[in-house]
Parts: sequence; structure tokens; C-alpha cells
Amino acid sequence: MSDLHVVVLAAGKGTRMKSEVPKVLHRIAGRSLIEHVLQTAASLRPNTTTLVVGHGAEQVREQLAAQSHLRFVVQDPQLGTGHALLQTAPLLKGQSGSVLLLSGDVPLLRARTLESLVRVHVEAGALVTLLTAVVDRPYGYGRVVRSQDRITRIVEERDASRAQREIKEINSGIYALALQPLFGALEEIGSDNAQGEYYLPDLIGIYRRRRKVVAAYRIDNASEIRGINSRSELAEVSTMVRQQKNEELMAAGVTLIDPATTYIDVDVEVEADTVIHPCVFLEGSTKIGAACEIHAGSRIVNSTLGDKVVVRNHSVITDARIAAGASIGPFAHLRPGADVGADAHIGNFVELKKTTLGARSKANHLTYLGDATIGADVNVGAGTITCNYDGRVKSTTIVEDGAFIGSDTTIVAPVKIGERAYVGAGSTITENVPAGALAIARGRQENKDGWVKKREHDVQSAKSKAHGDKTSAAKGPEHV
Repeated sequence: MSDLHVVVLAAGKGTRMKSEVPKVLHRIAGRSLIEHVLQTAASLRPNTTTLVVGHGAEQVREQLAAQSHLRFVVQDPQLGTGHALLQTAPLLKGQSGSVLLLSGDVPLLRARTLESLVRVHVEAGALVTLLTAVVDRPYGYGRVVRSQDRITRIVEERDASRAQREIKEINSGIYALALQPLFGALEEIGSDNAQGEYYLPDLIGIYRRRRKVVAAYRIDNASEIRGINSRSELAEVSTMVRQQKNEELMAAGVTLIDPATTYIDVDVEVEADTVIHPCVFLEGSTKIGAACEIHAGSRIVNSTLGDKVVVRNHSVITDARIAAGASIGPFAHLRPGADVGADAHIGNFVELKKTTLGARSKANHLTYLGDATIGADVNVGAGTITCNYDGRVKSTTIVEDGAFIGSDTTIVAPVKIGERAYVGAGSTITENVPAGALAIARGRQENKDGWVKKREHDVQSAKSKAHGDKTSAAKGPEHV
């Protein structure tokens, strides 16, 4: 697509969203609406990409800061689509080629559709080419008015006559425009309409009066041009995107037990023969290997799982790495920086944060491991915790290969437990443990014979004394 410049309109407030967040930043399947649009536009490899921002401009800039190739112009006040496009004149005036005008709240457009639109535009030698569709319920859309199959004008819903409102062909708001005459024509657009705005579709009439070529590319699948103006529309389109993603995965050999309750973001990758149970959320840039099994209620965000990993019910995994053959959960929590080795086991109610757990190591029950490096073949007993924070700084724990940590152990960092060392259950470890040593750090047990019988006697005596005191009080003072 040589000499192609993309402009995306993203200035609107989105009043019907009832939100402080700009409409184009609301999310579908892991991406904001504007990111969906930009991702599709990028596949055409345009010369430039410009966003027209207005409401929440700084929020939009911040959200897209990583995309350094983007250029921004501000529309203030927002006086319609024609006025919005006119704001790009300082950046585009004098350039050659075509402008592809997109809307930041229309996320379902396919690259193939946009390529066809631009191709039709160029081959027709048109000054403007509309993307249109025929729909059964055209309410709210501009109607495409034709005479002898030639487009004569676009009429907005508010300005349409009763007869015009019966027209089923709608304007999508997506255009290909010849760049050279564009800005001169935009300056001729007036605001004599119900909204008092400068409507971009008025270009059609301007070019027709000049006897210039106006073309249209009509698509069969009208859902592609569906815009989002409310929370209910956001949810409906989100369902469509999620269904499409699920169908792609199933076609590639992934089993979804219940696609309707499986929520997978568009950038997630899942290899063949993996089984995903109901109510699973796979988000962000997550990558799942082959032949894994993700059980119900689990949520995995921006994480990488190797082949044959099992994630049991209701586990939460964020910004973590899990090597092949490992088992996680149920009810496990892997926080950012968790790195689980091959064939390792993380059991129920175990939490890892910024911790490496070596191959074949186990932490099966009720354990917290934070800021720790755990070697291979280590057994971490139930109830073990690393005390990694003293209120000011966080310190690290090192447990070397083959060590055995007894249940209910408290490891006060910084500390190192050597290779094949043992720690007795119930210990509080505050000093390094040498390799091969046994560490026991707990009070010595003392058994007191007859203690229970003596205690029972003391309790009974106390009750009797209390009863006697109450009886004396009830009699009151003696009278002489």
C-alpha cells in the first residue's frame, strides 16, 4: 500500500458509556478499542498513522506511548468528523497518495476489508470511496442515497426524511480519500444541520457538484463495521471477538470444554492438545504449551507455560514462567517473578512471589515463598514461610539442591540453607545452614507428669471459692 496515510478518529467522549475513561480505551479481549483498530491498520504498512484525539487526550497518549510511530493532533472543540479530519492538515497537507480514515471505536474491521477498500478507491480514480453495508435495522447510521446506482449524498439519521430512513444501505464512517484535494474541499463543508457540526459525508455532495468520481465498496458482513457506543454494545462485540478467538484455537487443535465460559484474549497463544476447562481466563501475552490442562476457575495473565503443565482449579498465575511437566494448584497463587522448574509441584494454597523453584522440587501445602531461590529436588514442608521483609528492605532466601525443609518452618531472610541440608519441623531459621547439616531451632520439649489432674483441681477450687463469695454477698451485712 504505497503512499497510504492512516488517520484514526479518537476524539469523542462516548457519553453513553457513562465513564471517565475515554471510549476508545475501553477494552475487548485484552486490547483497548483503539489498539484493535491500530493493529489492523498496521498490517497495511501505511506511510504514517495519525490519531485525532480530544476527550481524555492525555490518557490516550499515555496508553499508546509505546507506539512511537504514532502522531497525534488535538481536536478541541469537537465539531464533527469533517472538522476532526481538518485538524490533520498541518501533518498531511502537501503529501501525495491516499488517506484511509478509520474510527477508533470500530474494532472488528479486517485488514483484508481495508485492503479491498483502498484497492477499489485507487482503481476507480475516486476522490472519496465509502465503505458501506446493507443492514436490516439501519437506525442511527447515515443513509447512502443513490440515483441510478450512483451515490449522490449521505444523509445522517437526524437530518433524514421519512423516505430516506427506509434506506438499508448505511455509511460505515470508514473512507479512502485522495489526499491532494482533500483539505481544500474540507474547508467548504458547512454546519447547517441538526447538530451544527461539520459532517465529513458532505464531501460527497461537494465532489459530485464538481463531477468528480465518488465510489463505494460494499461489504457482505456488516458486523465488521459495528461501532461501540454503550456498555451493552461493548459486551456484545466482546462476545463476538472471544467466540472468534475460541474458534481459531479449536481449529488449531485446542479443546475447550465449554467455549461460552472460556475467556481468552486475542494475543494469547495455545498449542495443540491442550485442554481448557470452563471459567478459565487466559489474558495478555500468555503462551500455553502443548498438551497442557487448565482446570476450571483458573486465571493466567502474561505468563508462559511449557508443555504438559497442569494447572488445577482456581489458581491465579501472573507474570510467571512454568516449565514443562510442572503441576500447579489447586488454589495456588503465582505472583510476578515466579519461575517454576520442570516437573516441579506447587500445591494447594501455596504462594510464590519473585521466587525460582527448581526442577522436581515440591511445595505442596500452605506455603509462602517470596524473594527466594529454591534449588532442584527440594522438599518444602507444609506451612513454611520465608520472612523476606523487615519493614524497610526485602532480603533473599537461598535453598540449595536436595534440601529438606520440615513443616511449619519460618526462614528469616537473608539466609542460606545448604545442599542436602535438613531443617527440623517447627524451626525458625535465622542463620545459614551448612550443606548436609540438620538445623533445629525450637524450644526443648518438657513433659510435666500429673499436670492435667493438678489443673483440674485448681479449676474446681477456684469455682468453689467464687460460689462462696457470691453466697456471702447475697446475705448482706449482719445487724446487731
